[in-house]
Amino acid sequence: MTGTYALPRQAFIGFDRMFDQLESIHSQAKDTYPPHNVIRESEFQYIVELAVAGFNEQDISIEIKDHILTVTAQREQRREQSKYMHKGISARKFKKSFRLSEYTEVRGAEMKDGILAIGLEVVLPEEKRPQTIQINSHKGKQNDSTSTKRLFSN
Repeated sequence: MTGTYALPRQAFIGFDRMFDQLESIHSQAKDTYPPHNVIRESEFQYIVELAVAGFNEQDISIEIKDHILTVTAQREQRREQSKYMHKGISARKFKKSFRLSEYTEVRGAEMKDGILAIGLEVVLPEEKRPQTIQINSHKGKQNDSTSTKRLFSN
């Protein structure tokens, strides 16, 4: 696939997968069914809500693979289409995907009042968390080579 980008794709060797993902995200952005919310509960916690009126828990599948959260739903028709005089409640099948950051984990999902809520949390490994460095002060005279040696000794 080739798309229109601010930066020429041919200038980025080995980034094909990234460009493909951006194209996928761009094409899905136009699909607004089902309506959804993304809520930031705290610095590291999010909730994705999807309006799934007409579906029950058995009709819905939630999967995470390669940092992509995918919600899929499909159900049998309740009535023959010819019986509807007006059909304003859509219950068509859907597949909605959300790209998650490297350290985002799904914490759970629940459905209430026609809303599917999926809890997400960013869990940074210890080595990625901010660290505070203790400053040691030594009273008295020191020569610079002794001080430097102390910085690197464990």
